[in-house]
Amino acid sequence: MRSLSAVVLASTLAVACAAALAQSAPAPAAKPFAEREVARFDEPWAMTFLPDGRLLVTEKAGRLLVFDPATGKRARVGGVPDVVHAGQGGLGDVLLHPQFAQNGWVYLSYAEAGDGDTAGAVVVRATLELDGDGGELRKPQAIWRQVPKVAGRGHYGHRLAFDRDGLLWITSGERQKFDPAQDMDSNLGKLIRLRDDGSVPGDNPFQGQGEVSSQVWSLGHRNPLGLAFDRDGRLWVHEMGPKGGDELNLIEKGANYGYPIVSNGDHYDGKPIPDHDTQPQYRAPLITWTPVISPAGFVIYSGDRYPGWNGSGLIGGLSSQSLVRVALDGDTAREAERFDMGTRIREVEQGPDGTIWLLEDGGRGAQGRLFQLEPRS
Repeated sequence: MRSLSAVVLASTLAVACAAALAQSAPAPAAKPFAEREVARFDEPWAMTFLPDGRLLVTEKAGRLLVFDPATGKRARVGGVPDVVHAGQGGLGDVLLHPQFAQNGWVYLSYAEAGDGDTAGAVVVRATLELDGDGGELRKPQAIWRQVPKVAGRGHYGHRLAFDRDGLLWITSGERQKFDPAQDMDSNLGKLIRLRDDGSVPGDNPFQGQGEVSSQVWSLGHRNPLGLAFDRDGRLWVHEMGPKGGDELNLIEKGANYGYPIVSNGDHYDGKPIPDHDTQPQYRAPLITWTPVISPAGFVIYSGDRYPGWNGSGLIGGLSSQSLVRVALDGDTAREAERFDMGTRIREVEQGPDGTIWLLEDGGRGAQGRLFQLEPRS
């Protein structure tokens, strides 16, 4: 029979654990918006607005579409490279160059086949020539690839962003292989910083230490699926944890975020991973989520259509079926609100007028809805 003190201790720990879970999964907040379905797409993954207000939408099977929210017209863009459409792989992110109006450059990420049964993410730059409702990609050029290509169809990452200096940032997942996130001969499990043509800036932290390591800005990442710059130029990246421990990280030059050596989650087979606070030499996340939210898509809101949202991070939730608002204050962050969307949210984007748009994760062969969030008066 256990002693009374042991029973009390167990009860105390149970209460503490329950409280921790309650804090990490708050009650859904009242929505200051109404969802309006605008269109449906086949396995959509990402979107971005063109200067004329139309959307570019990627579908994982390898289709890039031009969609006009005002008329509902859509047309396919030709010239998209062949993609590996399996598991988490396929056509991924789409991003316009900061000077798109002058140069017409668009950037795409996708899963590319390698030798045997291997695959890896690749980023291409091409000129987008719009023609009527659709268009064509001209002279696509691969400017970055994951090294090495490996077997498996998960954790590509391959989210894209430009900073205020016109440098290109790429998230690279560790492809469910764990150790490459700490291997500087590999760019898996890393955050990548390049010039717009794929060349390496001279002030990258590992410049001169090898062709691959020179690309790296930070390491020790698992499956980073969202990145955004705040108004002061700070870079925030969220990533999926293993069994527990989804993360929001403030990125610092040359920092090691610890995966798979440390994590606030555990392996799916139940094997524990030491928490970040056990090895403080690794940079700890500012927010962790257990139960997980399965973050996907990320913007830092800069409009005024939703009171109190300016400067907040907005994260789509897959397993949590939510839109999560994160309050950012300097180098601190906290979850402020969580809105129950009743479906898996794959992508978040801000429109030219400050309206938020969401893409539903359709799943293979399923339709994913495009939502416009109309502020409530």
